[in-house]
Amino acid sequence: MVVVGAGIAGVACARRLHDAGVRVRLYERGRRIGGRMAVKTEYVGPVSSLSVGHSVDIGAPYFTVREALFAHVVGAWREAGLAQPWTDHFSVLDDEGLRPGKPGPQRWSTVPGTGGLRGLVENLAQGLRVETAHLVESVTVEHGRPLVDGEPAAAVVMAMPDPQAERLLPPGTAAELGVAGSGQHPVLTLWAAWNARWWPEFDGVFVNNSDTITWITDSGRSHADGVPVLVAHSTDAFARPRLREASSGIEPMLAELGRLLGSGTVPQAEWARIHRWSFAAPMRTHLEPFRLLGPGEPALIGVCGDAWGPRSRVEQAWMSGNGMAEQLLKQLG
Repeated sequence: MVVVGAGIAGVACARRLHDAGVRVRLYERGRRIGGRMAVKTEYVGPVSSLSVGHSVDIGAPYFTVREALFAHVVGAWREAGLAQPWTDHFSVLDDEGLRPGKPGPQRWSTVPGTGGLRGLVENLAQGLRVETAHLVESVTVEHGRPLVDGEPAAAVVMAMPDPQAERLLPPGTAAELGVAGSGQHPVLTLWAAWNARWWPEFDGVFVNNSDTITWITDSGRSHADGVPVLVAHSTDAFARPRLREASSGIEPMLAELGRLLGSGTVPQAEWARIHRWSFAAPMRTHLEPFRLLGPGEPALIGVCGDAWGPRSRVEQAWMSGNGMAEQLLKQLG
């Protein structure tokens, strides 16, 4: 069996199958697993042999827990010293200024020095057969059996954004799976460090009065290590014309941080980086938690991920992948 895509949905699916005794191969096109639970390790301030890198979550900034199945996984992460509760309060920035938001669900982050949110996915993937830097070019069907780049598989799970799944599938199969014609919102993620904090105190901010930025995280507070690093996510409209040259977004986003959080001028950053997410969030979500075709004609092919469920989030991606595995186990008997 093959799972294509090693974000948390794909890893959750492969984990459940592996634990049930199914031989499964997990292919990931990137050099690291984790998908949009991505992390960059940065050294802030003086670097020495004793320095510990700060893990900057450049994709999902946190996760929440609502479902009992996922709570069991998070409990194991917490017992292992990987995950910790962060906050149930985020701020709001709008025309009335920066103000505390209403209490919400408990948001979770990771323990300093454990690799950020990607470290949780890596923990979940321990013992799995994972092939990184493996670019799958096609998933086709021949005589009722799926083929991955021409190689037969008992079943194939595509744990990825709908547009990426559509590119790999025959048009008819993509339509049956419901991934044809689905759009995704792009985002640019900026992260930058300063010598000291110059912004007001907050954990995270929902920004409602900017054409450039929608979200800001104080990364030092989310990881409880105090480093002066901000992470900002752009709007869809700001990201789209800059996808070919993401670096062109650095200066405008830094300037906007100054306008939103300071007196209008942001102090000189020690460094600033930017990452392009062409498929950051689904434009629409599916009612089902996943979709699986087969067995027989058509072949046993499924799709899962954060777009499969009522709301795109980390927990939903895990539930989708785990649910897909449970259904496959029933189908395979």
